[in-house]
Amino acid sequence: MFGVGIPGLVLSVFDRRRLLVLSITRGWARLILLCAGVKVEVEGREHVPAGPAIYAANHVSALDIPLLFAHLPVDFRIIHKRSLYWAPVVGAYLYFGHHVGVDRKNAFRAKRSLKLAAERIRGGMSVAVFPEGTRSPDGRLQPFKRGTFVLAQDAGVPVVPVSLLGVKAVVPAGLVSARPGRVVLRLHPAVHTEGRPAEAVADEVREIIARDQETAA
Repeated sequence: MFGVGIPGLVLSVFDRRRLLVLSITRGWARLILLCAGVKVEVEGREHVPAGPAIYAANHVSALDIPLLFAHLPVDFRIIHKRSLYWAPVVGAYLYFGHHVGVDRKNAFRAKRSLKLAAERIRGGMSVAVFPEGTRSPDGRLQPFKRGTFVLAQDAGVPVVPVSLLGVKAVVPAGLVSARPGRVVLRLHPAVHTEGRPAEAVADEVREIIARDQETAA
């Protein structure tokens, strides 16, 4: 992340269309995957909505973030812990790149951050999020937190389920254990949120990804 942080920070101020920022970020992420010997197959590009959306993926490894930055076929921001803003270079990159920082320790600030995020999503910004909140230690899908789906409802956008399959096999014990292999990033048809309880949307998105994991196992 440091390698992309400085140029990304500079360009985020001047590159309003984000063409160079996106190119540098994708290049950084693909270099990580190349060095790890990880090949990625992307399926379901036809399911990308025409407008903004929330892309909800399962989370098992630190490799998930480079996977999304390298191969999710849209321009997007990530939702991350607000404390990352204090990280050298990386924090500035996230801040000036207009990624969404959420203070998980302060409910009022978290709610305010998500309200601002909803406004930006309505304005055309897509975001990627891991609804489990934390990485799964054994690769099994954990319960989804409802905040992602409340955000989708507030913004009036669909949720696109994203299955990251085979990640645990190539990084069984974190990035230091990375081994060559194949990973699939599969996008599913968008799940619409209008007039539905957040819990129902969360359950449907989770079921889609869980079923995909069972089929791939």
